[in-house]
Order: sequence, then structure tokens, then C-alpha cells
Amino acid sequence: MNSSNLIATANTLRVLAMDGVQKANSGHPGMPMGMADAASVLWANYLKFDPKNPEWADRDRFVLSAGHGSMLLYGLLHLSGYDLSLEDLKNFRQWGSKTPGHPEYGHTAGVETTTGPLGSGISTAVGMAFAERWSAAKFNRPDFSIINHRTYVIAGDGDLMEGVSSEASSLAGHWGLGRLIVLYDDNQICIEGATDKSFTEDVLARYAAYGWQTARVDGHDTAAVAAALDTAIADEERPSLIACRTTIGFGSPNLAGSEKTHGSPLGADEIRLTKEALGVPLTPFWTDPVAYETLGEAGRKGAKGRESWEKLLAGYAKFHPELAARFMQMMSGLLPNGWDDLPLTFDKPLATRASSGKILNALSANLPALLGGSADLAGSNKTAIEGAASVQKGEFDGRNIHFGVREHGMASIMNGMALHGIIPYGGTFLVFADYMRGAMRLAALMGLGTIYVLTHDSIGLGEDGPTHQPIETLASLRAMPNLNVMRPADAWETAVAWKVAIENRQTPTVLALTRQGLAPLDKEKAEGVRKGAYVLSDAADLHVILMGSGSEVHIALEAQALLAQKGIAARVVSMPCWELFEAQPQAYKDEVLPPAVTARVSMEAAVTQGWEKYTGSFGAALGINHFGASAPFETLYEEFGLTAVAMADAAEQLVTGRVK
Repeated sequence: MNSSNLIATANTLRVLAMDGVQKANSGHPGMPMGMADAASVLWANYLKFDPKNPEWADRDRFVLSAGHGSMLLYGLLHLSGYDLSLEDLKNFRQWGSKTPGHPEYGHTAGVETTTGPLGSGISTAVGMAFAERWSAAKFNRPDFSIINHRTYVIAGDGDLMEGVSSEASSLAGHWGLGRLIVLYDDNQICIEGATDKSFTEDVLARYAAYGWQTARVDGHDTAAVAAALDTAIADEERPSLIACRTTIGFGSPNLAGSEKTHGSPLGADEIRLTKEALGVPLTPFWTDPVAYETLGEAGRKGAKGRESWEKLLAGYAKFHPELAARFMQMMSGLLPNGWDDLPLTFDKPLATRASSGKILNALSANLPALLGGSADLAGSNKTAIEGAASVQKGEFDGRNIHFGVREHGMASIMNGMALHGIIPYGGTFLVFADYMRGAMRLAALMGLGTIYVLTHDSIGLGEDGPTHQPIETLASLRAMPNLNVMRPADAWETAVAWKVAIENRQTPTVLALTRQGLAPLDKEKAEGVRKGAYVLSDAADLHVILMGSGSEVHIALEAQALLAQKGIAARVVSMPCWELFEAQPQAYKDEVLPPAVTARVSMEAAVTQGWEKYTGSFGAALGINHFGASAPFETLYEEFGLTAVAMADAAEQLVTGRVK
């Protein structure tokens, strides 16, 4: 390791950061300037990557959890030879550029996950490190370690303040993820000033208590950083946190060490003084050829490693053809033939959480990449894969994950797993989606096929009361772009919903499932779930449309029968997924909800918000626009007016005077 080359690389990164932020008149120069030395050590001498093959399966993963310092990552990618030009760096934060304000997965080559919401990056990295250990246990064989990489993170004080990182880090220590190494930018500065205003805990002691190896070094001493990395790499039993004491805005004569460098440009005069202090030319976006050579050599070394790995994989395929085929299938995101064959029969009332459990177990037999667990609610969520082992430290060859009561951490870890080719699912009660929302939003933003098994989906859970009864949750989740919210009405709809969730590898899915039993409906018609809504039960000379989701579809069927006794012809439409319905051609939507039939009644045991789009100006939406109560669910439905009689009465009022 040539220290002068590392200094040249670090100073180049500092120049690119301060000039990029200055040109954009927006951004965060201080963190990249402070962590440039440690990042140069990591990328030049440790990180395994191939810029020409950024999707190489056995590459090391690098996560910039402190995503506000994105110019550090963009500089590293550019200097290393990724498809990111100097012109791209000059267009930092501009429309259509490859260099958005925070790193975005799928937008910029070499960005492994979207970061920005603090705590999310390090937590997602735990999922990546978990996936590496699980994949190694599943696929590696003697003489063929086809999964053999590490996950590196640069995190800041804000990351470690956010609760989600505590949840995920606790699990990382519990699992003994020794191939997870975090460089902590311990610069003692947050936006409001010195961290001692709000963050005085002993971070290293906390992480040691989690079961991590810890160290503290001068983050500007490249030899000390390298020594700490060597020690971390040597410990395969514990994840590592290396606290790098750095100076935010390093090199700036007047602003170094100040919170003023966190989220604002340095200014032209201070940039000039900083460049003079660093001994580099004043030319905007100056780059040292030594930096290109230093990080370029790391990339070329990685390319040779990738070529060797491909030869190893070829030998692996020769000796272990079935495993190799399964591995390549998982990494490509393809599904095996016959994966959706479900030898199941549903002939009696069953809670959709229970039918979901049966479906999950049937699917798991054909989908080796499907694994997950629950936030300490497997028995309630029905998320355990029967006969499969639990994943524990040193025993990663299992299918059942015990996340503990850590919903946000669970959802973030699921993101990391999905980014590694796994099909992850995680369960809790629907109301606790609020704990998971940050990670769910990132999954939707990144286009990850994560699956959320969210049971106890309404006041139908009964006696646990309003703290556990989701009222506004469905509406709030439906507001999120690129998230399929599916609330099936019976076991058959649940089966199709699971299939749709697995097929959609670019869209996360919520499965909102009941606690109360529901009679099976029409197996063949349940295929309509794929279109989001379908006609479940029809009538001639239509007067009114009754619609709902989940358990309330059964109430609509009862209301249809009551209306028929009065000579009112009603159609029942099951609407398990608004998002899929909205994606259909207008002709299909008009077929299900004919515009000429303006008398429409919806029912859902949740807030009525959103239903007006389907009921229209002349319709009625029945729901519960207040919190629930603690009582048996039958009582709650009766007291809150969610009954067949109430639905039939509302429909009759709408059609009165128009029935001949």
C-alpha cells in the first residue's frame, strides 16, 4: 500500500466532492472530505469489484449508508472505472443525471442499494451479509467456494442514532455475520452542531454488547485504517465496527470540523483556500492521474478475480450441475418450472392467514430461494416453513428466520436479501406496518420483490382492541407508489395473491390477511385477482354494484341475496388489489364497473378514503372512519354497521325510484 498514492486519491475525492456540490449549489461536501482517506484505503486495497461487470455475483458489496455524502461514492466509482464520467459528476443533482442527490439503486452502476434515509443503508447491508452467509451455506462445496465475499459499509453518526440500525445491528451480532465490516465516520458533528448535544453514549461499548468486534482509529491515518481492516477481516465470527475519528470538511482552513460543511457548499473562496492547503491545482474538477491509476488497478485486479471465479463456477457446474443451475437461476431472478403447482384443497372456512401458511409451505417446496420469518409472530402470522431448520449463528442452512420484535430491521434486512437474489418474506400484524414503512418505501423505490405477510388485517382481530386494529393502514399503504396491497377474500384468492407476489420481482407486495375464518369462494374466478378486481357474483338487468375486499366480500354476497329478495339485481365485485386493477385497460375496468351503473356501494373494515374513486359521486362507501374497540369481532361488525343489512339498505336507497 503506497501512502502517497492513497493521499493523492483522497485529495482527488475531496476536490470532486467540493466542486460537485459547489457547481450544483446543493449537497454535502463535509462527509466525503472527512472520509476520503478511509474510503481510499478500502477501495484501493480491500474491496473486490469489477467495474466492467458490476453485477458479478461474488463481488464485495459496498454500501454508503451516509448517503448524503454521495459525491464520495460517485468519485470512487468514476476513478475506479465504472460507467460514470467526469461530466456525470459535473451534473451532480441535475435533471436526468447519473448522480442524484442520494445514491439510487438501478440508476447508477455500482450503487448497491438506495440510501439517504439514515440507518437504512447499514440495516440493508446486514441483509446483504446475511444473504452471503446463507448462500454460502446453500451452495458452497469443498473446493468450490463460489460465494466468498464481504459487505462493507461507511456509516455516520446519524445512521447509528436511528433505531433501525440498532435493530439490524443486534441481529448481525446474534447471527455472527463476520463478513460485515462497518467504517463508522466518527466526526463528532451532526447538523445541529457537536454530537455531544444529543449523542454521548459509548457507541463501541454498545456494539461490543451486540457481539461485534470494535476498534477506534485515526480515520486520516491510512496505515491505521488498513490495520483495523486486517483485524476485522481475520475475525469470521463477529461483524466489525471501526470507528474512524475524522474531521468533517478535512482540508478546509476555516470550516473543517464545523457543521457548516455538512449540507452546504463551501463557497468559491473557501474552495480556493482548501485546494491551496491540500496542495492541489485550483482547476475545477481537477483529478490526479495517480488516483485513476490507484483505483483503476484495484478494478483490474478485481476483473482478474472475476475471471478466476468464472472458471471456478464452470468447474462447479461440471461437478454439481443441479446446484449450479439453482444458483444461476436465483441470481438471475428466474423462477423454476412448476414453481406454482399447488396441490391444495380448500373446502371449509379458514382464516386467510391460515390458508396463507399452507400456501407458503406448498410454494417453498418448489422455490428454494424463498425464505423468511416473522417479527416474533410466526405462530400468528403462519410464516414458518414446516420441517425446515431455523437460521442461527453458524447454522445458516435453514429457511426460517427469527427476526425478533424488530419490524423495521426485518424489513430493511429483507431489502438486502432481495438485492442478493433471495425472495424474502416477513410477517407481523398489519397495524405494525407503520414500524416498517421506511424500509417498505425503499423497497418500492428500488423495485424489489419483497413480500410482507401482514395478518390481523382489520377490526376482525377482535379483543386486542384499537391499538392492534388497523383502520387507516390500508389507505396509507395504497398511497405508496409501486406497492401492491392485496387483501384476498378467501383461500383461493390468497393462493393467487401469493403467486402474483412471487411473480412480481420488481414490485413489493403486502398480503393483508384475516384472523377470522372465511368460507372458500370460487377457485376458477379467483384468477381474477391477477387483474386486481373481478366479478365474483352477477345478476341480470343490473341495478347496483356491491364491492369490497377481504372479509367484507362475504358481507357483500349476503347483501346481494337480501337485495334479490326485494327484486334488486346486484353484482358483487371482489377488489383485492387496487393497484393491479388500475393497471388494467380501461375496457376491462368498464366491464367490471360499468359506467352506466352509478348505484354502487363499497364496504371495507377500514377508512373509506379512496373508495370514492370506485363508488363515484352517486355511490356510498361503508367503512370505519374512527378507531376500533376491544370486543369479539362479531360484536364490532354489528356495532360499527358493517353488516349485510347495512349494505343492502344503502344499496336500496341508491336505487329506489329507478327499479321498475
